[in-house]
Amino acid sequence: MNTGRHGNPLLPGATLGVLGGGQLGRMFSHAATQMGYRVVVLDPAEQGPAAEVATTHLQYAYDDQAGLAKLVELCDAVTTEFENVPADSLRFVEQSIVVSPGPAAVEIAQNRLREKRFFQKHNLPTNAFEEITNVTQIESAFSKMSGKAVIKTTRFGYDGKGQRVCESAAEAIASFEQFGSIECIVEDFVPFDKEVSVVLARDVSGRVETFPLIENNHHNGILDTCVVPARVSELISIRALELATLLADAIDYVGVLAVEMFVCGEQLLLNEIAPRPHNSGHFSLDATSYSQFDQQVRTLCGLPAAAIDLHSPAVMLNIMGDTVLRSDFSWRDLCNQSDCHLHVYGKAEARLGRKMAHVNFLGSDTNTLLARVNALK
Repeated sequence: MNTGRHGNPLLPGATLGVLGGGQLGRMFSHAATQMGYRVVVLDPAEQGPAAEVATTHLQYAYDDQAGLAKLVELCDAVTTEFENVPADSLRFVEQSIVVSPGPAAVEIAQNRLREKRFFQKHNLPTNAFEEITNVTQIESAFSKMSGKAVIKTTRFGYDGKGQRVCESAAEAIASFEQFGSIECIVEDFVPFDKEVSVVLARDVSGRVETFPLIENNHHNGILDTCVVPARVSELISIRALELATLLADAIDYVGVLAVEMFVCGEQLLLNEIAPRPHNSGHFSLDATSYSQFDQQVRTLCGLPAAAIDLHSPAVMLNIMGDTVLRSDFSWRDLCNQSDCHLHVYGKAEARLGRKMAHVNFLGSDTNTLLARVNALK
């Protein structure tokens, strides 16, 4: 058996495993099978987007050692589609085969406090923060902020969940108690101009290839649209790519990494990271020479990260369950569009706040693309 990072690259015909059965696992499976690899998905759900297209589906909990042992038996290398897979499960798998990204990198991203401290340790700019483990710490923490603050649970927060903007220590205390008085972090509220993200691939040799800087726009705490390239100064764009590369090098990362940042004038502040392909990188399925999922396959297999070329400006729009459930919604309206690439995730049921699909609009003029996107909303 090849061992990827520690030996020769894994070539078509090898079997790749993915922990997680959502849309990211589905798109990884598409990329891997197109390149000639078999894919095994381990996911506790009976059905799911990734299981529908993978070669094999193992229905086990992420911490079930019998399931993990079966995954090791079937696979040559394993990755993850989300950061909350237990790190101990990744360590168990890593004893036998390649795991990318490694448990240490995933552990940083699993905990917001650990993430912020990592930024701080490596002199990467971020906003002020304080650890909260009990109510008595909140007033002191709030006094160190510049005004408003954001209280977040340190774990299991995504798409706006597990966080709240607070105007006062009293509001933060109430939020802390509503979160169940679990470990939290209080962060200084950042009145940013834009949120941007860098998606990059770093291979086993340490080579980094970045996608163009992405401009993100949210609705109700969930990513709504992405504009590529981001409408920022050249200085900000270059600096963002540099900071993300410094971070990836500091972690000794192998795989696809997303780094979210705030743009404040000509300053950048790191917000959070995702040790996997990212929603904001979905434009790459149609707008660049290689997608973020192609890069995930390549770096997992010990192949070089591929050089990225942007074919044209792009705007990505997430299609939420809220939209699909509307009485006036029709997939036909999307399918009838030109230069519009639809990616449906294969989820059995539309629900409010659930990502069901995305569309990539390609063209030469960003304003025209945004107008087309807004006309569909």
